[in-house]
Amino acid sequence: MPRIKAITTGSTPSFLDVILNFAEGDKSSSLENQDTWLGQLKAMRDGRLMLYGDDTWLKLFPSTFAHADGTSSFFVSVSGHMIKQRSVVTQTESRDQDFTEVDFNVTRNVPAALDRHDWTGMRTNQVVYRPARPFARPEMTVGSPHMIPKQAEMDTIVKMIYQGLESESHLQSTILVLCGDHGMNDAGNHGGSAEGETSPALVFISPKLRSISQGRECPTTALNDGHEFYTKIHQSDIAPTLAGLLGIPIPRNSLGVFIPDLLRFWPHEDRVRLLEQNAKQVHDVFQQTFSTVSFQDGTQSETCADVSTDGAQLACLWYNVKKISDLQGQQHDDQIQQAALRAVRAVVLIKRSADSLQFLTEAQMLMSNTASNYSIEKLYAGTAIAALVALWNFCRSFPLLMRKPTFGAWFLLVTIMYGVSMFASSFVEEEHQYWYMIASSWLGWLGMKQWVQTFAIGVMTVNEHSGRDRSRGWSAAAAMIPFLIMRILRCWNQTGQKHASQPDIARGIFPAHNYMLWSLVLASYLVVLVKMSLPTRSRMGRSVSLVAAFGLSAMALAFKISFTMADSPELLRGIGILRALASSGMGLVIHARTVFLGMFTYAVGIIVSNRKKRLNSEVEKKVTTPIAVWLKNDGSEQHGRAETLRGVLTLFLMTQSRVTNIPLFVLFEIQMQVLASTDLSAREISLTSIILQYSSFFAFGGSNAISSVDLSNAYNGVSSYNVAAVGILAFCSNWAGPIWWLTATLLLAGRQQQDRCECLGQLQLLSTSFVANANMSVMLACTSLRTHLFVWTVFSPKYLFTMAWSLGQHLCISVAAFKLYMWS
Repeated sequence: MPRIKAITTGSTPSFLDVILNFAEGDKSSSLENQDTWLGQLKAMRDGRLMLYGDDTWLKLFPSTFAHADGTSSFFVSVSGHMIKQRSVVTQTESRDQDFTEVDFNVTRNVPAALDRHDWTGMRTNQVVYRPARPFARPEMTVGSPHMIPKQAEMDTIVKMIYQGLESESHLQSTILVLCGDHGMNDAGNHGGSAEGETSPALVFISPKLRSISQGRECPTTALNDGHEFYTKIHQSDIAPTLAGLLGIPIPRNSLGVFIPDLLRFWPHEDRVRLLEQNAKQVHDVFQQTFSTVSFQDGTQSETCADVSTDGAQLACLWYNVKKISDLQGQQHDDQIQQAALRAVRAVVLIKRSADSLQFLTEAQMLMSNTASNYSIEKLYAGTAIAALVALWNFCRSFPLLMRKPTFGAWFLLVTIMYGVSMFASSFVEEEHQYWYMIASSWLGWLGMKQWVQTFAIGVMTVNEHSGRDRSRGWSAAAAMIPFLIMRILRCWNQTGQKHASQPDIARGIFPAHNYMLWSLVLASYLVVLVKMSLPTRSRMGRSVSLVAAFGLSAMALAFKISFTMADSPELLRGIGILRALASSGMGLVIHARTVFLGMFTYAVGIIVSNRKKRLNSEVEKKVTTPIAVWLKNDGSEQHGRAETLRGVLTLFLMTQSRVTNIPLFVLFEIQMQVLASTDLSAREISLTSIILQYSSFFAFGGSNAISSVDLSNAYNGVSSYNVAAVGILAFCSNWAGPIWWLTATLLLAGRQQQDRCECLGQLQLLSTSFVANANMSVMLACTSLRTHLFVWTVFSPKYLFTMAWSLGQHLCISVAAFKLYMWS
């Protein structure tokens, strides 16, 4: 929506538009009431607009099109336009969940539409590619075998339209404009700051343009090994250019500049008229924004280079435009004077054009930089408040850190390094590298610590001399398992910007070896089934619990298979039994609702039936193997109910995760059980919780780019847009790893031999201290770097993710889980 807003209104999208882009049902994201060239076309005599393809534009312009055949497109953001009689065809590329539905809608409608005479404008869709990272698969990258066929299909549509412009008499005054609202990077991602993402193509095509064609070489190579081929413009420049081509008024809020290359289509006098109309319109917008700047008496200067302020410089440039315009409008009766004026007419026209273009360029640059209209005072105030909160939490946690200087050094190192990294755009884009490094270092440190305790201190659990060495060796080796698993997690999903297209497990190995994937998925559901059905003190009874857990797990697995069949059918290729199961199931919405209702009923049944039974037993003695710890802890009377509820939560998070990420929960469980077998203090558990929450977020494929937000599971069980339901499901889908580790370490802290409330209090205190320092660092970085080139594409999205971590993960999930655990 932000890019479409720039193309149709000529204005600069605000960061709020990016947020509203996710709110599909939010009416504030509609552009119907804004002045656009679409609205201007509709207001023309006999103005009729038609649409074929994606229905995104029907939501943005609900009553603009007289005739429309929109295709339902939850995953689609594709657009194109064709406007007849002094008209334009615009083609915009974006993403699509399937390769045929929208294309078929276009190809079956366009031929007949070209023969019709009763329309003023027509917008169509032709999907070249689907660059949506949350849904991307290996065959959807830039080197995809689907890319060339889709481009050839696009060429066929363009050729058909162009041949219609040449042969049909009623299309003789039509121009074809092929453009994209965004590009993509090598991984098929968009929404970030990479050059490929911010450099969409724009081509004007018409038989009438042959007269001004410069005979440029085509195809050609990019300039400076980038994505610039001929001329670079702003997307907002499309709006005034289309207005000039169509003979309609420029949208009133446009900041665009008429594309100079197309001015050659008109005589010199008309070129000047178009530019001065454009300058007058931008002048009006600027004067409304900067009401204190006076344009009545501009500084008289030929270059305006000696003017001190931006506003005064624009006033000077406007004065030059008006001065030459007034001179041109003067009448002279003397024939000698008229002859002299005709002699310098060409020079004057060139001067007027140059002055108008200079004014437009400077005004566009200044207005674009001030489009957000934020208050510096409020930014400073908010940052100061965040700093005070961070300082207060640090003072509270400082005595706790100083009790163990080694741990205090680790905590301060993690916190300070994270805060400093927020001031570099590359570190923000590649934040996963920081957390993978910290997680590997910390888990390696814990493993080495356990190794030293095992061999140097002689800690062992087997008293027989024959099993002494074997016990030591197992304890030492098991302590390094979390570190080794972290090496696997870091290559599960490639994320960030620089290496997002590199091979990984989820998109490289699993699609080629889907039997391996589904074997791991089935093992994951089996592990959850075991955790949900282990003995508890529930009145439901062991047998009833086992049957209920089995039925619920089987239903959740069946839903995931059916969802994968609809979302990523290539992952089921060659597995007939699973494809048959997917095709024979109920509808996805009803199926998801049934699964969610079963999970809720199962969890409530456990809580209610055991509410009056407090867990008073002591924590069992530490055993030697992680598997034994797992089974005994899960079966213990004290922690059985909490572990069973954690199993239900794991089943819910698996339902909200992509199928390629489901095996991650088994790896997390192994890490958790090994950590539970080691002697971790409450402080060490707190830092482990922080590190593993953040590293798991990136292991699931998350990043600090808006485009990495995974919406594929946000509509599970939702038949129509509901902001609360979609928001909660989307958060649980994207923060599945952090939520899992938060609850796991919460239970781990509750198992400590010391006072449970004190352990949980330390966990909350240190977590809050880190989150407060993270908030302060990000806010300080956004404030100090507010003029940075990547402030809107890197730092502002990072601020949104920081708010999600603070409000969603820490304030809501963490505090709620803490209170629920203490209540139970």
